[in-house]
Amino acid sequence: QVQLVESGGGLVQPGGSLRLSCAASGSLYSINSMGWFRQAPGKQRELVAIFLLSGFTDFADSVKGRFTVSRDNAKTTVDLQMNSLQPEDTAVYYCYRSQKGTDYWGQGTQVTVSS
Repeated sequence: QVQLVESGGGLVQPGGSLRLSCAASGSLYSINSMGWFRQAPGKQRELVAIFLLSGFTDFADSVKGRFTVSRDNAKTTVDLQMNSLQPEDTAVYYCYRSQKGTDYWGQGTQVTVSS
């Protein structure tokens, strides 16, 4: 069983920065991918950034150049650094992990970008 717990969300002004963290507990074997998704009101959940088993990292076009993602070598944490935030980045952000053919999600953390 895998548990994912996010932290670091909040309210920030346009142009500001936030750092989200996700801590994983439980089994750490057979990880296929790990990263972040987000869901804005009235919209579908979408990929923000993800690490794949191959080592490839992918980002949504809308966040390229503004967001970076990092993880520790033990694969217990994955962080999302968000810079130059805009109102359209407002969403609930979810930590994600695919492991042994099962998708795991955190409970979500709210990010609101507003003046």
